[in-house]
Amino acid sequence: MASVLSLGSNLGDRRANLRSGLDVIGARVAVRAVSPLYETAPVGVTDQPAFLNCVAIVDTDDPLVAWSAATAAEETRGRLRSGRWGPRSLDVDVIAVDAVVQDDARLTLPHPRAHERAFVLRPWLDVDPNASVPGRGPVWRLLRDLPAAGVTAVQW
Repeated sequence: MASVLSLGSNLGDRRANLRSGLDVIGARVAVRAVSPLYETAPVGVTDQPAFLNCVAIVDTDDPLVAWSAATAAEETRGRLRSGRWGPRSLDVDVIAVDAVVQDDARLTLPHPRAHERAFVLRPWLDVDPNASVPGRGPVWRLLRDLPAAGVTAVQW
């Protein structure tokens, strides 16, 4: 019974933003594991600084609790939603909550693009080698099947 959260930051003190986000999340739900940090190129809007990314496994099987913790973490770092794929002091996505599959106005599970993103899959594999994206398959296989350029762009 766990949720997978992906954290990313490319503005200001990126490490401090991630650390602060994890602290806020940890005040709401127990943090079971945190991956190493990876530096990654931005997706979508590419003329912005590189991101630091990590994945956290937290103890909740309630999608709204996971979403609430993610949102609270973003708010503490002054997240502004100025545009899709733009720069972020802190971005926290709920990637998966156990095997839950849902599509509602607030939260789609699993995250609709998680299976395409090495910056989610690589750190997730570090904290859970047996992880699987509901409806998509094992994380190791999804990562293996991504284009090599996308995978090598994720630097530990």
